[in-house]
Amino acid sequence: MLLYVTLGTNDIDQARHFYDVVLPVLGYRRQRYSEEEIGYAADGDIRCRLWIVTPFNRRRASNGNGSMVALAAETRADVDAFYRAAISAGGVSEGEPGLRPFHANFYAAYVRDPDGNKLSAVCEAPEPAAE
Repeated sequence: MLLYVTLGTNDIDQARHFYDVVLPVLGYRRQRYSEEEIGYAADGDIRCRLWIVTPFNRRRASNGNGSMVALAAETRADVDAFYRAAISAGGVSEGEPGLRPFHANFYAAYVRDPDGNKLSAVCEAPEPAAE
């Protein structure tokens, strides 16, 4: 449904460091990099689906109240790893990993990147049965 998403940054190098640490946990890799933009694609995807950009109009980037990008995670452990990576790379917690009331298997974590953009990693798969 979505072709791509862009998030603004005021410091492209700081953003690159943050996203280079956080996104590989969920299977995204940096594919493009310039002074104006960074593009990330999922493993096996030929298109960048997430772009971190300096605003085209050259004004200061800002985050939107109520705006968030939710990224799919295959496992709850991936959500946990996303959260740890984000915090260690300078992100700010907006909600530790855990089940949410949206449905029985909605396991998510919420963070803000160094520019204040809100991100979430979500696993909707049931927790594997204990062996």
